[in-house]
Amino acid sequence: MEAKTVDAANLYRLPWTMPDNGITWLEPTAHCNLNCYGCYRKNIKNSNKPLEDVKHELDFFQSMRKTDCISIAGGEPLLYPNIVELVADIKSRGLKPIINSNGIALTKELLHELKKVGIFGFTFHIDSKQGRGRGPEWEGKNELELNELRLHYAEMLAAEGGIACSFNSTVYEDTLHYVPDLVEWAQKHIDIVHTMVFILFRYITPDTPYDFYAGSQKITWNDIHYHSEKEEKTDTMAPDVVAEIRKRYPEFSPAAYLNGTHAPDRFKWLLTERIGNKKKIFGYAGSKFIELVMTLYHYKKDRYLSYATPKTLSLGRTTLFNTWMVDKGIRNAFKKYLGYLAANPFRIFTKVNMQSIMIIQPVDLMPNGDQSMCDGCPDITYWKDKDGKEQLVWSCRLEEPMQYGDFLRMIPRNEKTAVTEN
Repeated sequence: MEAKTVDAANLYRLPWTMPDNGITWLEPTAHCNLNCYGCYRKNIKNSNKPLEDVKHELDFFQSMRKTDCISIAGGEPLLYPNIVELVADIKSRGLKPIINSNGIALTKELLHELKKVGIFGFTFHIDSKQGRGRGPEWEGKNELELNELRLHYAEMLAAEGGIACSFNSTVYEDTLHYVPDLVEWAQKHIDIVHTMVFILFRYITPDTPYDFYAGSQKITWNDIHYHSEKEEKTDTMAPDVVAEIRKRYPEFSPAAYLNGTHAPDRFKWLLTERIGNKKKIFGYAGSKFIELVMTLYHYKKDRYLSYATPKTLSLGRTTLFNTWMVDKGIRNAFKKYLGYLAANPFRIFTKVNMQSIMIIQPVDLMPNGDQSMCDGCPDITYWKDKDGKEQLVWSCRLEEPMQYGDFLRMIPRNEKTAVTEN
């Protein structure tokens, strides 16, 4: 049963929609230098798209969707031979280029070149089930031990300066207990780690109670790319992660969310914004603060905010002094900060930072076969079907139209259906 740790009535429903969103997903290649357990995409060599085709996808995005940033993903985008030119093009469009990478191909020289052409940030995916080939020092390491690798990339970005730093980790049943450790590690580096993202594991497993169809064609479950040959827990929910974090941070308080398309009471993207320094978290922004930020940013930029600059996130003290009147969470944090200063006034010289913790709950399989996706999904990407029609589709399920020409439908095995099998 889903842990009752989060109440939607206390949260701000993020205003992201299909045509007006903070993020859009771009895949210039499907080639990767890792084969991560839990990945949604096949690893395909020689799959680099011509740069002009990728630019066309960007044109299509901008014709269909307001967006603040472009998440350049894949595959491993740093293997894309035109990555520098692509970042420069995205920057020239007035958008924020964010590279989603495992980091293996990142060098100081490449980072410097990307900074010169306008890279806004990196999101590094690092977890213990990636089968990293970077060297024996990372083989068999658990989530806590991999913090050394995370810090390597955070310090690399900090040394270059002015680049947002985020980390993704897939959360499995046997790694859930490490989440509080990662949240604590992020606090210790709150000045250079700006976002932590936890993505709940979702795969098709042998005990699935559904049959799968592409149109009228029945698809064998283990022919689908995102499947596991062993039984796995695939229904961990975002509130379960919140409950785990609260074992270490009892006051941990999400502020905003996206709901599901078929399950409006589910938290598909669950955002927490905390304020503190390396030694102390003063508190958590509430729903009104997130609403204020989104509203003002949209008024000024005509789009919703995705990533903030490191400079903005370093203004935690300014945020406390200027917004405590409009948000209960900020007000409580401000009171604790004033007490912190009263105990030692010299602490006024210690920076206060803001840091985001995001929990992403991918597709939920409903009892009747519906698939509840993220309503207002930020990771929408480009697809051209066999008839040449261009459309926006969920990136996490792109393998289905690529392989079968259509998205898969699920039929519960214990129900009689009129579906004809080929």
